[in-house]
Amino acid sequence: MMPLACVLSTGLLGALSEMRRKVKTEIEIQKADLSHLQDIVAIINAGATRIRQDKEFDDWQDYRAAFEALVAAPEVDIYVALNGIGEVVGTYQIHFLKGLAFRGRPRAELESVHVRSDQRGKGIGRLMMEHAEELARAQNACMVQLTSNREREGSHQFYRRLGYDQSHLGYKKMMI
Repeated sequence: MMPLACVLSTGLLGALSEMRRKVKTEIEIQKADLSHLQDIVAIINAGATRIRQDKEFDDWQDYRAAFEALVAAPEVDIYVALNGIGEVVGTYQIHFLKGLAFRGRPRAELESVHVRSDQRGKGIGRLMMEHAEELARAQNACMVQLTSNREREGSHQFYRRLGYDQSHLGYKKMMI
């Protein structure tokens, strides 16, 4: 007979596995198009940290030119996670950076990784990260890297759970 802790642990693992399977079947990750832009802007602005809060725009159309430039760039893609009824529930950008290190293999850099606040904790962020890692492998990237604002302690824990190391100290100088 298994100890109660093992039964509970096995039951929890089974429940988590079932939840991940269900989320995978209900979530579709695809390249973003212009029809997703309003939702993308709403999600990333809702999660704005203090440094961005007074620098963003209320009108999503103000982001149109930047969106069009990004999706036209061969080294960048923007993805959305759509739920079963087609709502945007998450987004991320992936940039492939060229460099000399690691024998010239590209690096995949993730930017603006966001899950809609009412959808967090459902495995959507994990699915988006797995998707990004698959894209990075397909491009022979030597690593996936990202930055996360120091205000986002929950995000930091999330990335550590996924195997990301806090390897660098970053600096920014705002130009706006």
